[in-house]
Amino acid sequence: MNRRGRADEVLVRRVFEEHGAALLAYASRLAGDRARGEAVAREALVAAWRDPEVLDGPARARLFAIVREIAGAGPAPDIALLGAMEALAPEERDVLRALYFQGRDVAEAAESLGVPAGAVKTRSYHALRRLREAVAAG
Repeated sequence: MNRRGRADEVLVRRVFEEHGAALLAYASRLAGDRARGEAVAREALVAAWRDPEVLDGPARARLFAIVREIAGAGPAPDIALLGAMEALAPEERDVLRALYFQGRDVAEAAESLGVPAGAVKTRSYHALRRLREAVAAG
């Protein structure tokens, strides 16, 4: 394998490790089942591999837009909103991912994150407020 091939493989692995679970959850939800979601997420990662500039800036936001387009889910969401999501504190992002992308309820999110249910509610409240402010400002 040549040097570029190794660099491409490292890039795809890094992108998958960082965004794969969220992409799969989102793609599965859009596609209606996990098998189709896996295919959609795989296509999105191949698109990123073919055009690494996709990963410049808010990579997750761009990957989610690609997933949405491949899944045929209608108009792409506002990239500013997805970029604002990446600007949230990690614990706020984790809560929103658990609640909205993984479809968990408050108790399930709390258990998976290892925090009390009250923390999930508080973090989601503040995160959603910050997202609304970011969308209104931008």
